[in-house]
Amino acid sequence: MEAVRSQRKSLVSTGVGSTLPLYRSAPPLEVRLEDFELYAIHRLRVLKGISDALSRGKKPDEMEKLVLDLWKTNMRHQHSSELLNKDIISHFVLRLVYCRTEELRKWFLSIETTLFRYRFRDEAPEIQRALMAEFDLPYKAVTTAEYESVKDKLNQVARAIGQPITTDAIYYKVPFEEVPELVAGRRVFIQKGNAYIAMNQVVSLVITQFRSHLSKALVLTNRKWTSMIREQEKDRLVPIIEALSTSYLGPDYSQPREHAEISLKDIDQIAKSSFPLCMRHLFEKLREDHHLKHGGRMQLGLFLKGVGLKLDDALAFWRAEFSRKVGAERFDKEYAYSIRHNYGKEGKRTDYTPYSCQKIISSTPGVGDHHGCPYRHFSEENLRAALTRMRVGNRALEDVIDKVRNRHYQLACTLTFEAVHGSSCDAGVNHPNQYYNDSQRILESQKSSSNPKGTTASM
Repeated sequence: MEAVRSQRKSLVSTGVGSTLPLYRSAPPLEVRLEDFELYAIHRLRVLKGISDALSRGKKPDEMEKLVLDLWKTNMRHQHSSELLNKDIISHFVLRLVYCRTEELRKWFLSIETTLFRYRFRDEAPEIQRALMAEFDLPYKAVTTAEYESVKDKLNQVARAIGQPITTDAIYYKVPFEEVPELVAGRRVFIQKGNAYIAMNQVVSLVITQFRSHLSKALVLTNRKWTSMIREQEKDRLVPIIEALSTSYLGPDYSQPREHAEISLKDIDQIAKSSFPLCMRHLFEKLREDHHLKHGGRMQLGLFLKGVGLKLDDALAFWRAEFSRKVGAERFDKEYAYSIRHNYGKEGKRTDYTPYSCQKIISSTPGVGDHHGCPYRHFSEENLRAALTRMRVGNRALEDVIDKVRNRHYQLACTLTFEAVHGSSCDAGVNHPNQYYNDSQRILESQKSSSNPKGTTASM
């Protein structure tokens, strides 16, 4: 597969048969740079949606609907003949993106396998059998005579796991180690080292093969990336590849929502009620030390811009704090320019965007820095203390800590939001400014319900 600026050839011309590829090898086609990045972003929205749902403990039936809905929403194409192309191209682009470290490979392998599982289950039985044949699996359906000899045992297992019992069921006999998840879940009959799996269970067998193949392919892709691709494509593809693994895919928060504006007299109260922990910590450190290093100034400054702090108020806010430490003259000389720059009033006049959760989590604060994600960068003791100050209850606090230990930092922030506001956040927290906006909506709604129109206070 080669990314080019010209029009590319189509990989398929018809949609006959399965629309679920096995991703055995990169397709022999040229891809426009625009499609290279766009298709990857669309697939990444699917994978991150799956990851968030798994982290939140969604049940299998909920996951099946969610996965298929995510796929249908994000992987559309105006030309139906291009759907398979988009699927295959996006997979191989993200294979490049996520082959580069052990942590990235582990995440991609897990989520792509989950995606394949639910897409395979959605296929018709004849398509599933065709896909099994493509894996070259040496297993054949159990003969009628053998089926009759173990039928009672198979029916017992079917009843135990709530599966329908039919007289024309197709079973496969495979070595039990090929279906570890069925064995672990006690959802299969085993005899003489072989597992008898029903047709509606073959997904477990296929998934084992798919995962094994993809795991090996990611290692090989990493070797190619290290030895050849990274150097050859350093000016063209590498910037795109490196950006995709930490890219933010949600709404643009470079401008505050309509009519949203905060004033300096309200900022301390708003910080307590609606700032996410990462911004609340920076705000409190600024008030305490009257100074922040560059990383902290950028993270907090762009966030404040996004929530509606006007440039003049921003200059007054930062000047009031910094002048207590470095003096007003030095502030105007060394720091005011960067604030105006963030608002697009200096330099290239770029209107800079507030940092997303992904960008904040991937940052590496040094000694004396206060930026970054508290859920990732705080010690457990400091995180517990910070959450207690936010009045997160004991049970919710333990849930948050559990997510942090499993590196689900954004989910930990989502649980904090829900504990503080007493309201669910099904979409999850993906951006500090989203946290702020959702918080303000809830608080405004609570204020409206407690003071409905037409009521008057009694004297």
